[in-house]
Amino acid sequence: MSTDASWAENFLESPRAVWVISAITLCLFAVTNLPWQLDDYDQAQQAFTSFEMIKEGHWFFQRTPHAKVIAQKPPLVGWASAATFAITRSWDIAWRLPSFLTAVVLAIILFRAAIAAYGAAAALIALGAFGLNLLSVRLATLVRTDMPLALVIFLLGLLIWQKIRARESWQPRERWAMFALLTASMFIKGPIVFAFLLPGIVLFQWLAGKRSGANAWCGWWPWIASLALFSVWVICGIKFVPGFYEQVVMKEFLGRFSQTVHRPQPVLFYLPHLLHKFAPWSVLILALSLLSFPRMRSGIRNLFRQTTPDILWLVCWSLGGLVVMSLVPSKRVDRIYPIVPPLCLLLAAQIAGGFRTRQSDQRVLRWSAAALLFSIAFTGGYTAAKMLSDYRDHADHLEVFSRAVNEQAVAHHWRYEVISGDGGGYEGMLLYLQKPRFLQPSKAVQEWNGGALDALVVPKDKISELMRELQNAAIAPLSFAPRSNWVAQLAETASRASTVFFSTSAMTYARHQMHSPLTQLTDLHRLTCVTAPFLPPTFV
Repeated sequence: MSTDASWAENFLESPRAVWVISAITLCLFAVTNLPWQLDDYDQAQQAFTSFEMIKEGHWFFQRTPHAKVIAQKPPLVGWASAATFAITRSWDIAWRLPSFLTAVVLAIILFRAAIAAYGAAAALIALGAFGLNLLSVRLATLVRTDMPLALVIFLLGLLIWQKIRARESWQPRERWAMFALLTASMFIKGPIVFAFLLPGIVLFQWLAGKRSGANAWCGWWPWIASLALFSVWVICGIKFVPGFYEQVVMKEFLGRFSQTVHRPQPVLFYLPHLLHKFAPWSVLILALSLLSFPRMRSGIRNLFRQTTPDILWLVCWSLGGLVVMSLVPSKRVDRIYPIVPPLCLLLAAQIAGGFRTRQSDQRVLRWSAAALLFSIAFTGGYTAAKMLSDYRDHADHLEVFSRAVNEQAVAHHWRYEVISGDGGGYEGMLLYLQKPRFLQPSKAVQEWNGGALDALVVPKDKISELMRELQNAAIAPLSFAPRSNWVAQLAETASRASTVFFSTSAMTYARHQMHSPLTQLTDLHRLTCVTAPFLPPTFV
């Protein structure tokens, strides 16, 4: 064996390498989304579900920050966040810890399954493939349901994989486990689990079920029973929650299959995104697949026949989910994430299968080691660039502004409310300010003029309209707590970037001109006036 191959083998099978990759993965999971904010990827809508559970006791059906809109996801992840808040008393932790913990648990389960089936080298690559890609590091601390859903779907597919490997019949305990996991997935994101698993099960049963004696089908009742429980929740929503049928059933669920309700994407939308965001592992999977073809002279049919049932299931699982999700008109990159863990396990199986001849052994080891090292640089570079960009552009400026408002409100015993703008993107403001609802402008005018409010947080597009109706109101900057060094650095950075300054005796606050100011109106005789910027949400 060549020196390069020996080095690659020693590197991939070293216990120290496992700890190093694990530490790098945990670090990237934790820091990629810093500074934490809720103003992109619909994070505010998901965060609001648990906030409403705690503040208003709405445990089964919630609304978005805009009171007339029903929350579009089932409540399980919201329950997890509410329970975490009850323990930690921190909303930032409560909203992000469920995704982070499920990412860590998924990585551990994936590694243990791969090392038991395919060896240490393949397991390290599976761990690296899961943790060192652009999708995982981004979703690990986003306030979304994607990572918890991926964990539950992976546990379902893994249980099927274990039954196929053992060639055992399904026992009652295992069917109950399938029922529990299917129910959990239903209450995370609805029946989307069917799209990720059922096509693969059908394809596997057709290709290998009778020939191999392996059975991927656990029976009907776990699937029907879990769907029945979810249907009870849906029926209760339709019966007792006004607007649930139109907004959740028709628009959110059935609208995904329409070309008009949600913005449709091409059928092949996911392929280039998966190649890019799962790189370099997507390239390695394709390379190892091509390496297998010379040994399969008789074509694709014999390739499937000579593939072991457990590997065939991984192929059917990943391919079935990708194909079905590609056929759904409404697409977004994060929705395909549940096929990433089975692709990681499939990659481990490919690497273990590569150890057949000396020549292929050497190539597989070298390619795998190179991909792992490249992924550290590629994913680490993405994380560093994203963090620097977000801190430079003050991506958390709404949270900073809201924290200052809260501090001033407590210090001066202000009674204040928040008015939403027309352009969207204000949802996070309620959570930053710990308010349960936006106040309608007409109601705000009535309460202000009646002396029930001391201050209002108002978007720029509402100022001219409200100023004519609010009595004794004025516009001026918010007095932030002095932070002289930070203020000077911010002002210096802003002066080089063409900025607007809002100044008071306490500090100078800067933002780019592209940001629309968000202003607080206050009574001239009672309060110091407030101003701060607003940045519409962006999707990356």
